[in-house]
Amino acid sequence: MSQALHTPPPAAPRPAPGEDDLAALAARHGLTVSGARPSLAEYVRQLWGRRHFILAFSRAKVTAQYSQAKLGQLWQVVTPLLNAAVYFFIFGLLLGARRGIPSDVYVPFLVTGVFVFMFTQSSVMSGVRAISGNLGLVRALHFPRASLPISFALQQLQQLLFSMVVLVAVVVAFGSLPGLSWLLVVPALALQFVFNTGLALIFARMGSGTPDLAQLMPFVLRTWMYASGVMFSIPVMLAGKDVPGWLGDVLQLNPAAVYMDLVRFALIDGYGSSYLPPHVWAFAVGWALLAGVTGFVYFWKSEERYGRG
Repeated sequence: MSQALHTPPPAAPRPAPGEDDLAALAARHGLTVSGARPSLAEYVRQLWGRRHFILAFSRAKVTAQYSQAKLGQLWQVVTPLLNAAVYFFIFGLLLGARRGIPSDVYVPFLVTGVFVFMFTQSSVMSGVRAISGNLGLVRALHFPRASLPISFALQQLQQLLFSMVVLVAVVVAFGSLPGLSWLLVVPALALQFVFNTGLALIFARMGSGTPDLAQLMPFVLRTWMYASGVMFSIPVMLAGKDVPGWLGDVLQLNPAAVYMDLVRFALIDGYGSSYLPPHVWAFAVGWALLAGVTGFVYFWKSEERYGRG
C-alpha cells in the first residue's frame, strides 16, 4: 500500500502595504519623494547655497553673449545708443516728442529712458526663456530652478552697469555734472532689479509651459515702452488733452515710468521734481516688493514640474 503524501496548504498571501505604511517606511529610512517641492524657507536656503553658481552663471552668460561678434561686449552699449539715435530722429525731430523738455535735456532724457527700459525689457525676455531654453541643464542637474531666472536678471544688471559708463558720459556732455543726487541711482536701480527679477520669475514659469510666449512678448514690451514715456514726458504730452485724469496717473505710475523718472531725476540737472508723480519712491518700493514676492512664490509653486513633460 502506498503511503499518502500530504502537502501543507499554501500560505495566505500577505496584504500589500498601504500608502500609510510606505510613507512610514520611507520616513524611517530618511527617504523623500524625488523632485518634491521643498518648503518656501528651505527653498530660500537652497538658493542661498547656490549663490556662487548664480553669480558665476550670470558672468559666463555676459561673456558668451557677444563672443561671436567682432565688437564683443561693446554691443551692450552700441545697441541702446543706436536705438536712442533712431528714437531721437523719429520722435524727437519728426514727431516733436521733445515738446516741453529743454533741448539740452532731451538727449540725456531719451538715452536714460532707453537704457533703463531695456534693463527691464531684457530681463523679461531672458526670463521667458530661462527654463524652456535650458531644459538640458534643468533635466540633468538637481538645483533650485529659480537660480536660472535670477541669474539672467543679474546678467542684465551687469550689462546695465557696464553701459552706465556711456550714459554718464552723455549726461555730462550735455551739462549735468556729478552731484549728491547721483547717489539716488543706486537705490533706484536696486529696486528696479528686484522688480525685474520678480517679472523674470513670473515669465519663466509661464514660458516653461508655453514656449510660444517668447514670440508674443516683444509686441507686449514694445507697447509698454511706448506707453511709459521713454521718448516723451507723459505729463507734458497729456497737458491740454481731453483725457481722463486717471489715465495720466496710470501712465506715470506704471513701474517702467517710475524707475525711468527716478534715474532721470538723479542724473539730469534740468529734470526737476515737477516732472515726477507724487509719492514716486513709495511706488518704486511697492512695485519692487509686489513683483519680487509674488514672482518668487508663483515660481516656487511649480518647482517640481519644471523640465517634465
